[in-house]
Amino acid sequence: MPKRRAASTQVLFNLQSGSIVRLLVMTTALVSLMLPATTWAADFVMEEAPVTPPEQFDKERFGGVRGKLHDWKVTVGVGAVYLPEYEGSDEFEIQPFPIVSAQFGDRVHLGIDGLVVDLWEHNGFGVAAKGGVEMGRKEDDSDYLRGLGDVNMGGVVGALLTYETGPFEVYASLDKTLGGSEGLTGTVGAKASYQYERFVFSADVSGTWADSKHMESYFAVNSAQSARSGLREYEAGAGFKRVDLKGSVTYKWTENWMVTGAAGAGFLLGDAKDSPIVKDDIQPFAMLGVGYQF
Repeated sequence: MPKRRAASTQVLFNLQSGSIVRLLVMTTALVSLMLPATTWAADFVMEEAPVTPPEQFDKERFGGVRGKLHDWKVTVGVGAVYLPEYEGSDEFEIQPFPIVSAQFGDRVHLGIDGLVVDLWEHNGFGVAAKGGVEMGRKEDDSDYLRGLGDVNMGGVVGALLTYETGPFEVYASLDKTLGGSEGLTGTVGAKASYQYERFVFSADVSGTWADSKHMESYFAVNSAQSARSGLREYEAGAGFKRVDLKGSVTYKWTENWMVTGAAGAGFLLGDAKDSPIVKDDIQPFAMLGVGYQF
């Protein structure tokens, strides 16, 4: 399953440009938690307590951490993404974004899409637990959102089911937002990858369903919002809200350096597509980034 996780640093497809700065702050915080800070603390403790005899040193507590550092795979980099100002916008911006991922062994993965822990694998099937952040939306992300108020940031917990055979994978995920929209979303999709010499090609198609809380937060307009914004009142119910098509190419420049490009589009559906907040139901994006793997 590590191959599947390798693309996690590229998961920017559903981000809006106003969320990039908030993403940078949250990613930095997550990486600071995931990197082996416990090892630095262990070294500090050893220096501050030299009276501890070597034979009494707690190797199970400290030595094991240092012995596992070689299992860490960390990638850092920077890129630029061209995408809508918000989900449903017809205006675009180019924004910088961080490329940060960390992998510990074969089961713990941290990327832009959050933290994923593989719990079970058998004959190509896999079950994983997920944790991350829903970035929300600020009304100053676009002039067209004035008067609608903010959708606050929230934590996300979820589960991921996968089946992988050769270069192909099908997956289904269910995510619950805690705080913010308080919504529930589900995604089903399929992806494929192919490596040719130094190039890695990948393609992904997926559909996303959302409950009424998520849809109301991002696509509905209540009476107060209508009065402030001038948009008509609108109710948005649960249902499939979008289909996404994505493709990427990664070039392994050297053993450590890589260049990644990706492009795709989301197609809003149902109540999301018909919302007065949405000015264009086709949501394209493109990105280019450079990363270094330690």
